[in-house]
Amino acid sequence: MTGQTRAGFAAIIGAPNAGKSTLVNQLVGTKITIVTHKVQTTRFPVRGVMMHGNSQVVLVDTPGIFAPRRRLDRAMVKSAWEGAGDADAIVHLIDARHWTGQGDRAEDEAIIDRLKLIGAKAILAINKIDLVERSLLLGATKALFDTGVYSDVLMVSGLNGDGVDQLADLLASRMPEGPYLFPEDQAADMPSRLIAAEVTREKLMLRLHQEIPYQLTVETENWTQHDDGAVRIDQMIHVSRDGHKSIVLGKGGQTIRDIGMAARKELTEILGRPVHLFLRVKVSERWQENRERFSAIGLDFDV
Repeated sequence: MTGQTRAGFAAIIGAPNAGKSTLVNQLVGTKITIVTHKVQTTRFPVRGVMMHGNSQVVLVDTPGIFAPRRRLDRAMVKSAWEGAGDADAIVHLIDARHWTGQGDRAEDEAIIDRLKLIGAKAILAINKIDLVERSLLLGATKALFDTGVYSDVLMVSGLNGDGVDQLADLLASRMPEGPYLFPEDQAADMPSRLIAAEVTREKLMLRLHQEIPYQLTVETENWTQHDDGAVRIDQMIHVSRDGHKSIVLGKGGQTIRDIGMAARKELTEILGRPVHLFLRVKVSERWQENRERFSAIGLDFDV
């Protein structure tokens, strides 16, 4: 490596389901954050490490910013703004459909108002451009840029990668000069136990289409390395009520077996070693009011 190195943080903010996690995975080049069809998937900032030229960009994939109701919601929103406030660059990711006649702009407008309030200049990334007519994008881009909170505007598709290289170039150029913050071959700074819990939670959310996903959490209780290189992972799935436990288990335990198989397969790929995954389900009616649960995933309980 020649030349001056750069390193810093870039926060990806946006409304729920804007595509933040998919974009971060594209920028990093590997899967470091869970992606599902459900909104509010990311509960805490996930840092992905992007190497681009002489720059190291630590990407903070923040929870979607929305109107909070429960304690967990409030903690997620607080975490999102803290992630933005501490960053060297902010990317505001917007779903193009919401500004071309499809969907609600209210959450985007609230973020714009907050950016005005704190005096921050963000990079605007208009996402999902593959889903709208190009002729409609010009007016949407002008309306957004005229708000005065953006330094740059880019069109991207986190799904197929359009515009992602240009965004990577821009972020790399915005990082301050300095030594790298993480090893060059490290894709994320999340503890392995937390990554494992998030992978299992993703599989639960993909499999269970009822309201239940927002009322469960996964905790990695034990992590045992074996002499042959394999790892045994014991996890507890906490649900809010008995009915939810029955749904997670499924008839004859089939649902939890399928979820465990999918999670084990992905964890084997991520960790690059054999994984033996053991899942249990526990009814913890007030897990969302448990201070230790919030601390474990990096959220502030006292909001």
